[in-house]
Amino acid sequence: MSSTDTLFKDLIVIEAANVLAGPAVGMFFAELGATVIKVENIRTGGDTTRQWKLPAEDEHSDVSAYFSSVNWGKRSIGVDFSIPAGYEVIVDLVRRADVFLQSFKPGDAGKFGLDYPALRGVNDRLIYADITAFGEEDERPGFDAVLQAETGFMGMNGTEASGPVKMPVALIDLLLAHQLKESLLIALIERMQSGRGSYNTVSLFQSGVASLANQAANYLVAGSVPGRTGSDHPNIAPYGTVFRTRNGDPVVLAVGTDSQFQALCEVLGIPEAAADARFATNQQRVVHRDALNALLAQRMAELERDDLLDELRARKVPAGAVRSLDEVLAQDSVEPLLLQGKRTDGVPIRGLRTITFENDAVSPPSSLDAPPAFNADRRFVLADVLGYTEERIRGLQKAGAVL
Repeated sequence: MSSTDTLFKDLIVIEAANVLAGPAVGMFFAELGATVIKVENIRTGGDTTRQWKLPAEDEHSDVSAYFSSVNWGKRSIGVDFSIPAGYEVIVDLVRRADVFLQSFKPGDAGKFGLDYPALRGVNDRLIYADITAFGEEDERPGFDAVLQAETGFMGMNGTEASGPVKMPVALIDLLLAHQLKESLLIALIERMQSGRGSYNTVSLFQSGVASLANQAANYLVAGSVPGRTGSDHPNIAPYGTVFRTRNGDPVVLAVGTDSQFQALCEVLGIPEAAADARFATNQQRVVHRDALNALLAQRMAELERDDLLDELRARKVPAGAVRSLDEVLAQDSVEPLLLQGKRTDGVPIRGLRTITFENDAVSPPSSLDAPPAFNADRRFVLADVLGYTEERIRGLQKAGAVL
């Protein structure tokens, strides 16, 4: 691995979180060299997403494609923390830990004795992360589709004909993960100065609302409630609109300035359109969007996609091909983001890094261990991390605390 080996090489993160948001944070720390121990509930068979499989996936493997998306570089142990012997395993891990991630339903952490006051009493340097759906006072379960609906994203996505449409990526989970990573990094810096741990909490709901950006501002400033306009942008035209070229290949335009629009018209061979009063300024183009889109669609349907994109690129007009996922991942610039590994059963597996930044101090890691099978690292956690004897491990197994 690269210099990231040393950044968080002494950091221990306990991940008692399921699905995507919390595990995405855990993988972030794993990519920066931390030891991330994924504590999974024996009673539920581990992380829920282990069972979220496509029809063609291996039914005998507990490393689903979904699970693998945010669980590279981690160690897995199954624990029944609802019984005293299992709870003691968690407490012993917390004594050694720097960060504790959890996404229990509101109230469950306290019921299990895993809330911040309890664990702070074990380790006052612990940085505790509490992930909720709607906040501590709201017991509603939080899955991304529900949060996309409740935060307004689904209501803005799609067209009037389609009705509300869910985005195909669990965006709210990822937005929360970014919020929580920022909070935890700040907490680590503060601990360097004070020596004290801290309580960090973030909700899916507030993470989503805080990311409404220009759409929220359209309402708060101008009183405009965003509607479902497909790919069209409410403030800019032509921006986000998809057009078909000669062979039916889709392209998207992102024309943000009047000079870019003039260059677009010249490339399309309709320079007079830039002088048309209906299209001369961005605001007028928004007003006359339908007429503009019809004009552009007619001309672009006569041109080859790649030739058109080359000309637009030469004139510095923002535009791109609408690519399928296999096309995206086949591009040379994606190669540095790809992860290669083997599952516990020896089957090759590929994945994507979650870190893309580079700077003089930190570079992306050269490799990560493949996502672990459920309980694959019991011996590492119990013997190597906690120093338990074989006799004690057998006692825990007999008690049903570990497998």
